[in-house]
Parts: sequence; C-alpha cells; structure tokens
Amino acid sequence: MKRPGPTTAAKVWKVTEDRTREETDQLASEEPMEIRVESGAKSHRETTSLSVTMRTPGNDFELAAGFLLTEGIVARKKDLVRIEYCTDAGVDQEYNIVSAILRPDVDFRADRLSRHFYMTSSCGVCGKTALEAVRVAVRHAFPEDRPHPDAKTISAIPERLRAGQEWFSETGGLHAAGLFDDTGQVSSVREDVGRHNAVDKVVGEAFLNDRIPLSDAILAVSGRSSFEILQKAAVAGIPFVIAVGAPSSLAVAIAEKFGMTLIGFARRGRFNVYAGDRRVVGLNS
Repeated sequence: MKRPGPTTAAKVWKVTEDRTREETDQLASEEPMEIRVESGAKSHRETTSLSVTMRTPGNDFELAAGFLLTEGIVARKKDLVRIEYCTDAGVDQEYNIVSAILRPDVDFRADRLSRHFYMTSSCGVCGKTALEAVRVAVRHAFPEDRPHPDAKTISAIPERLRAGQEWFSETGGLHAAGLFDDTGQVSSVREDVGRHNAVDKVVGEAFLNDRIPLSDAILAVSGRSSFEILQKAAVAGIPFVIAVGAPSSLAVAIAEKFGMTLIGFARRGRFNVYAGDRRVVGLNS
C-alpha cells in the first residue's frame, strides 16, 4: 500500500457569476486507522483491536499514543515499548494499522476506555457516569494559579493556532489543536479531519517526548469544546482550554469539577470565560 498523505488532489468545477472553469483542488485526506494493542506477560502476549478512527494521515504514532494516554490505557512513556505500523505479511493496509506494544507489567483492560467502549445498563450513560469515568482516569493535580495569561494573550492565541495550520490553507477542511504557554508562544500544532484526533496528536507528541503532565500548557482548539476535548485535556494534565467555538454543558461540568479554566467563542478579540476565571489576569484583581 502506498503511504497516504494529508491531502488528495481532485478535479473540481469552480462556478462564479461570470465564469465556469475546471481546476485541480486539494482535499483533506480521510482514511481509517486501526489501533491495535499488544499486551500481556512475556509467556502469553495477546493482540487486541482497540479502535478504528477516521483520521488525516500523518503523525499516526502521535495519534495512537495520545489516544492510549487520554483513554487511560497508559500513564507514562515507559509503559510503551514501541509503536509501529502493521508488519503482517500480505496485509494491504499497512499504513492504516498501528500497533502499540505495551510493557508486560502494564495492566491492560479494554473496559477502561471511556469514549468507545462504554458498558452500560439499560438506563444508559448519563453525565454523572461520564464525569466519574474521567475522574478515574485523571492522575495529575492541576496547579491553582497557572498558566496565567492576560486577555490580550488569550485573544491572540486563536489566530496563532490558525497561522500554524499548514494544511488548512490548502484544503479548508481540517481541525487544529495546539499547545501554548501563558505568553502565547506555541510549542506544537497538529491538524486532522477529526477534532478529537487533532487533540490526541498534539497530546501524543508531548507524551512521546515525556512531557506529561502538561501542567503549564494552554490547549487551543479550532472548533467547539466538547466533553471529549475536556476529558483528553484533563487526563493529560492540561489546566487551561481555549476554544474558538461554543462549549457543551458537560465540557463546562468537567472544567468546574477538576478546577480547569475553559474559554469559549475566542475570536476577533473577544471570548467568554465559562470556568476557572482565577487564571485569567485582570478578572479578579
């Protein structure tokens, strides 16, 4: 299988009021990626197909690592022996299958997954159940007074996130997630057709470089802030989240429960503070 890239060329008819023409356009690539986990004692190793996600090819190992961390499968870099593409002979989806090899002493249980493998009673999953699942997975305390950006810095971060999107300019169809410090300096930006994948990629990059917990980091996302975005931030130890779009009620609930700061509608020099206002310079001075 040819290794897929982040964009795909396509012929398109462009129609305006006075002109019709055929051109080559760039689309955001979307491919399935299966995440497998090899676990167990040395004498009895097992391979489990954990998840299939639709993603933009690129930074696949970061995506897998971030997923494993934020879903509570691993806690430290040393829990992972390595991550690799599928090496099974005859498999034509090599670059769409990623295997994570866990250390023998890692207690792997698929039922710990909060997003893809809820096991529920007939009454289903409620907000309280979801919050409890996050509480179990969160291993890091959040600092009370940092990061501590001012309003000008918060307002500037969404544009800096947009400026860091290499592939959005070509396709117009990718979400982004980025990590910033409280002066607004960016450390990394990742893109994907899925906003949760973008967060997993940027968290996975930090995880693979042994920078978890991200206690001084600000996570910025290009879309809305959902339960899953805040879940991933909480597990990675990120105390401050900025979203260009609106938050959901459960996103606010997570931020309040864990003492995180949540900013929404951050665009054109304006933003709303939904939780954790103590970390925003000037609001409580």
